Order: sequence, then structure tokens, then C-alpha cells
Amino acid sequence: MTATARDALDACLNHIHRHDDAVNAFVTVTEDAAREQAHVADHAMSEGRWLGLLHGMPVAVKDNIATAGTRTTSGSLLYKDHVPNHDAEVMRRLRAAGAVMVGKATMHELAFGVRSDNPIIGACHNPWDLDRIPGGSSGGSGAALAADMCVGALGSDTGGSVRLPGAINGVTALRPTHGRISNHGVTPVSVRFDTVGPMARRVEDVARIFAVLAGFDPKDPLSIDRPLENFLPTLGDGVAGLRIGLPENFYFDDLHPDVAAAVMGAAETFKSLGATLHKVRIAGAETAHRWAATMIYSDLCAHFAEVIDKQPEMISPAVLERMKTGLVHTGTDYARAMRGQEIWKRTLEAVFSEVDMILTPTMPGEPAPILDSRKLLDATHDATKFTYGAGLSGTPAISLPCGLTANNLPIGVMLEGPWWSEPALLRAGAAYQRETDWHLRKAPILSREI
Repeated sequence: MTATARDALDACLNHIHRHDDAVNAFVTVTEDAAREQAHVADHAMSEGRWLGLLHGMPVAVKDNIATAGTRTTSGSLLYKDHVPNHDAEVMRRLRAAGAVMVGKATMHELAFGVRSDNPIIGACHNPWDLDRIPGGSSGGSGAALAADMCVGALGSDTGGSVRLPGAINGVTALRPTHGRISNHGVTPVSVRFDTVGPMARRVEDVARIFAVLAGFDPKDPLSIDRPLENFLPTLGDGVAGLRIGLPENFYFDDLHPDVAAAVMGAAETFKSLGATLHKVRIAGAETAHRWAATMIYSDLCAHFAEVIDKQPEMISPAVLERMKTGLVHTGTDYARAMRGQEIWKRTLEAVFSEVDMILTPTMPGEPAPILDSRKLLDATHDATKFTYGAGLSGTPAISLPCGLTANNLPIGVMLEGPWWSEPALLRAGAAYQRETDWHLRKAPILSREI
């Protein structure tokens, strides 16, 4: 018997009811509206109508993405009672493709941190180890997927905010080329870096969400009118002949030994599937993080300048402290960072003339404890060591589950490609997941007795 939208939704709501008291993945669960949407999908199917690529898919939406009629807090006291009148463009496209929104996923306050802690509902917990962070800032989206509370999810990624929760929660996450997906209706961190990114366990589901979201939006001034090929029919074409670069510098320095072993194991899997591995050197990788941070922090301070000046008590001390580091940057600093960005893009252009994509760890070690004593600034800097580069260049990157540490915590491998190469990254990810089952491993919370 074919599963219905109601069946899929019931399974997700059951996990929410059973486990979200411990995980704390949702700011708002939209159960009644979701049941109505699932009914519409099933009624359409009974009449032989298909609503689109996401027909009946239960989806969690990060709480900085505007949803008409549903509170959208951005994890901040500034927006704790904010109920938008209009959907963000990505939300409009989700609905039009038949998706069923199960709720608004929690996040780090103002999308500015790796812990996914905020003053609205507190800390989100990692389903693999409730004493550890789920990553951020889209930690609620990643945790909800790992706990089977949804099938797909939307996050946003400035410098790693979908890829890090993807890696930490053992799910798949795509940061698209900057400008590929509209940011209209999404609370910004840095408009020069921000992008909405799809997440799911399976690459196939990420690909379908991406296909729905991608496309020009005149309401977003940084949206780029670049047609997307019909790549879904070729998702299973494999990786034979694909040239994968393994950086000789920076990306494999000072790794947790379990991470190093798992990521190199992933590289060997790609080789066994017909890809070729090539050593590459990526000049400037060590400084890309600094240039990106200068621009991101400055942009955030510019957007929230009046709040920082007149209502600082509305921002938590940890986020305010990290945010205010952007105030020390001068216009000259920003200009230098822009020159660094331009050089970085040219560097990657040269690398991608030799290989089709590069393979690196998503993050260097295990997720930190929720009660981490480090400052938010330092904890986020350490976790984003390898992810800020794609933010700086605007290139697409996908994080795939590739193993578990000795502590039974997920490990992510990241594939980064040239601009507009999402179809190639997704084909590579699909080939990897046909050969492995890391994305299907279940978090311990799913076997918890209630």
C-alpha cells in the first residue's frame, strides 16, 4: 500500500511528541495546519493530482524564515512576538510544491552562533548525545532530521550554518551558490554571505528541495538569474571520471583522528566508484576565515546598529559580545577583506580548472558540550574553520555523513565545487549514499524509552 502524506506526517509528529521535550528542536509545532496540508495532499492524490516535487513531504523550517500567520522569532527577543503577514519566497515555493510544514525549527539567536541556544526556548540538544550541541545556527533543523521529526528541512548558511548541523547530526546539508536561492523574507546576518540551504537525511530529498527553491527572485537584490538544468533525471549517473581534489594544506591539519580516518575513507569510497583523487594546494586557505569574519561581523553590526546602540539588553550577552567585535572594523578593514575575497575567488577558479570539486572535513572535531566554557566567539571560530571559505567565495558545498567517532558521534565530509555546480555535488553525494549507509544510522534518542 502506498504511504500517504498523513502517514508520513503522523510518523514525524509521533517523534516530536515522544522526543522534543528532550531535544528542544522546535520553537513552534504547527500540527493543526500540517494536518490540513497533508489532507489536501492526500485528497489531491486521490483525484490523480500531484502537487509537485515535495508532495506531502513533512518539512521543518528554520525560525528566521518568514511564515505567514506563524510566529517567526529568529531566536531573538527582538522578534519574540513577530507574526509575518507574508511568506518568505522560499516558503512560498515550498508550499507551491506540496510540502507540509511541521513547525519552525529553533536556531542560535539571530543565526549568530554554533550552539543553537536562544532566549526564546533555550538550548537545543543533539539527538546523538543530549549533553552536546547540535551545531548552528540551524541546529534545530539538523536535530529535527536526526530525530526523524521531519523528512526535509530548511536552514540558512552564512559561514557554515547548514553544513555544521548536517555534519554534527549525521544528515545531508547543501549550501548553494550565493544568489541561487532567494533570501527575501529571511532575517539577515550578512546579505553578502547568507543563503538558504536544504537539509535531509538523503541526498535525493535535498536535491528535490533544492530544485524547488532555486531560481531568480527580483525581490532579492542579490539573486542571480541563472537557469537550473533539469538535473534530477541524472542524479543517479555516478562519479566515474570525476576529479576530486584533496588539499595538501590547511584542511587536514590538526584533525580529530576519527575525523581524519572517516574523511579519508570517504575519499577512498569515491575512488572505488570511479572518481580520481588529486592532490591540490589552496593558497590563502589559512586567511580566508579572517577575511570572511571581518565582512560577516561588520554586516551584522550594520544591520543591527540601532539595536546595539539603543537596546543592547535585547541581545544576549554572549551574542552581543561576539557581534560587537564587528564594531572595531573600519571601512579600510572591510575594503581589505573585499580584496582578500577577490583573490580567494581567483584562487578557487584556478583550483577548479584542475579538479571538479574538493573534498575536506566539514569540521575538525567532535561537537562541543552544551556547557562548553569557551566564549561563543572562540567556539564558533573553531567549528567553522573549514566552512567559512565557501561563504567567502560564494561557492556551493555539501556535507555528507561519513562515519562515527568512538563516542558514537557523526562525522561529516564536505564536497565543495565551482559556482553553479550543485547538480554535480548532488550526483556525487547520491553515488556515495548508494554505497554507504551513514545517512541512515539512527540517533540513540530514537531508541529511548518513554
